[in-house]
Amino acid sequence: MKTYKILLDSIDSVKDFVNLINRFKSEIDLASGRYVVDAKSIMGIFSLELSKPLLVTVYGDEELDEIESALQPFIID
Repeated sequence: MKTYKILLDSIDSVKDFVNLINRFKSEIDLASGRYVVDAKSIMGIFSLELSKPLLVTVYGDEELDEIESALQPFIID
């Protein structure tokens, strides 16, 4: 399990993020404060506060390197 801080600051970035995440089999969650949604759900993501950074949690280590590389455009800090 690994967690990353990301920023999704536009509708296009949310669409790009969901399309990217859906390529992987691993379970991936997205959290804003105490709210947690499936990172593969565009509707779930739009229910979160998108003006602030979000936490992405990747469960499982099989695809971790590939997922981390794919997330680079969204990762902050």
